Amino acid sequence: MSIDAAPPGADPLARVRADCAAVAAGARHVRIVDDALGEYAAALPIAEGARPAFDADHHYRGREPDTVLAVLCLDAINFGSGWFPRLTKRPGMSGYFTVASSLKDWFGAGTPDAAELAALTPDRVAEIVGQSDNADMAELMSFFARALNELGTELTANWAGDGRALVAAAGRSAARLVGLLAAMPMFRDVATWRGPDGRERPVHLWKRAQLTAVDLSLALDGVPGRDGAPSDLGRFDDLDRLTIFADNLVPHVLRTDGLLAYDDELAAAIDAGADIPAGSAPEVELRACAVHAVELLAAELNRGPGRRVSAADLDYLLWNRGQEPAYRSRPRHRTRTTRY
Repeated sequence: MSIDAAPPGADPLARVRADCAAVAAGARHVRIVDDALGEYAAALPIAEGARPAFDADHHYRGREPDTVLAVLCLDAINFGSGWFPRLTKRPGMSGYFTVASSLKDWFGAGTPDAAELAALTPDRVAEIVGQSDNADMAELMSFFARALNELGTELTANWAGDGRALVAAAGRSAARLVGLLAAMPMFRDVATWRGPDGRERPVHLWKRAQLTAVDLSLALDGVPGRDGAPSDLGRFDDLDRLTIFADNLVPHVLRTDGLLAYDDELAAAIDAGADIPAGSAPEVELRACAVHAVELLAAELNRGPGRRVSAADLDYLLWNRGQEPAYRSRPRHRTRTTRY
């Protein structure tokens, strides 16, 4: 089964789809089980709702400028799953929710400004995230500091230190926001993959840059803007064009559910808890094939009547499915990367 892939060109979202379709067509380590797509799509609980809601327990929400900056900071460091097995976690929380809750507390104690972000040290970030006594997290804290430094420098140099100016420049387009965020190297989620013809090609995935648009839309819902009316900085006219936010959980869910199949060597490595090297062909294929598989699922679901389902809707459904014990009890791929 296939769908038409938009050619690389004008906007980042079309590029993601085209690149991931090309990888799925030539992948050697990961395969989409085409015969399972129809039955799997029909069994998805779409009617129960797949729209995300703001999670106030773990995420910061305050005044408009503070909320925008908090979202930008969180998505700047929304990676590290390859280190998370050794992260010192808050009771009952995953690695992601530990980091998100730590940022919520940091902003709750007083919003940092762009200059402070630009000057953060790894030791200070470790203190914020509760890892000061965890030597295993030194490398990750260094990456977190670099990402926040880049954000602070970008805001200071180009947006008068105000995250709202950056978001407003996107003009209510998530695709344009992705392009703006990609000015920062740590947001630049582009891999290199060698196809069956031996030629290398870039593979754009933009996980965290895409997710930032969704997080802004959720966090700013109902927050007053400059004039007291509800903020419009979280309004994006093209959220339905986002792809999934390619990480290591959705591929795991699709594998567990029988929609993705791995070659024997890759399957054995993941099951043994071995690190899958960042940028390796198997790692790129894991993410890209998951993106394309969900595009195929969305196309299948949208053939009939009813509300349209986007890939981002399915990402939310599948990500939450991955929190269930049946999925948590089985190893998923681990990669030490700043992409996710």
